[in-house]
Amino acid sequence: MPDSTASLRILVYSDDAATRTRVMTALGQQLHPDLPKLSYVEVATEPVVIRQMDAGGIDLAVLDGEATPAGGMGVCRQLKDEITPCPPIVVLTGRTDDVWLAKWSHADAAVAHPVDPVALGRAVLGLLRIPAP
Repeated sequence: MPDSTASLRILVYSDDAATRTRVMTALGQQLHPDLPKLSYVEVATEPVVIRQMDAGGIDLAVLDGEATPAGGMGVCRQLKDEITPCPPIVVLTGRTDDVWLAKWSHADAAVAHPVDPVALGRAVLGLLRIPAP
């Protein structure tokens, strides 16, 4: 479980600013009273995702599987193969049926578009080892 005194840094990757906003709005400023506040690193391109993740300090990443030209599932697989230890990653899939692609990518969790705040919050809480309400 993350240190409860520092903010949690959540990387949000999508080429679509509206998707990034939906993710940040869905997660809000604090997910659970036992967790610190959230801070966000908004990223629109795959090279910046790699730089940010390589630099460290990211507690969890949410990657848009529908992003172009580099989809979040391919980016997830690359991160999981290259960073040890890699922070937990949630991928946003185009459809619920795309969970098999999320498994291929080694994502820790998958949530289908459109972003459902309850489903996304539960996935993130589960990865941060806090039981969902």
